Order: sequence, then structure tokens, then C-alpha cells
Amino acid sequence: MDNALLYDARARVLADLSARGQATAAAVSALEDAVSARKWWAEQWPEGAVYVAGLVAQDVQDALFEAAGRWPLCSICEDGPVHTLYIQPDLGGPDPVWVCEETGEPVAALGKL
Repeated sequence: MDNALLYDARARVLADLSARGQATAAAVSALEDAVSARKWWAEQWPEGAVYVAGLVAQDVQDALFEAAGRWPLCSICEDGPVHTLYIQPDLGGPDPVWVCEETGEPVAALGKL
């Protein structure tokens, strides 16, 4: 497993956490746990390494939902209920983007919120 992919995934998710004011100790801990778990996953399926960044983002999103609420919230839509963004494609790669849950429109590449 190329550790550079893990470092890239960590940096991109941390950038998005920071951009939305969610880089708390709990969130960074969830990020570290996700990176560690996905390292093992990628070692078992080397061809899946291109999916690691998106999967780490999804793992952190799931962990934060349970601990702190929904993240990241959509800041594009002005009307309607509060809603989140999600990673597309579903498997998380190879070029993951945050997509609006309501409109289905791409909002930002992972790491660029």
C-alpha cells in the first residue's frame, strides 16, 4: 500500500473538516481511525487504493453523524430544509466529489470545500 494515498486522503478530509469548522479533536480522531482502517482495507485489495480518499470521507461522515450530527451541510441551497453533501461515486473514487443531497449537483471535489 502506497502511504502517499493515505496521507492524501487524510489531508483532503482534514481540509474539508477545517473548511466547515468541524476539525475538532473528536473529528480528527475519527479521521485517524478511518485512515487506519482503510489502510488495512487497501492492503487486502490493492486495486482499490484509488477509492481510499472517498471512503475515508464517508467513514468520517458516518462517525460524525453518530457523535456530532450531519457533516458537511450543504451551503449552496438557499431554500428548503437543511441537508448534507455526500461523496459520489458511491464507492468513493477514483475522483470523489461532494454532491448536494437535494439537487444531486456536484458542489466541490473532496478537499476543496
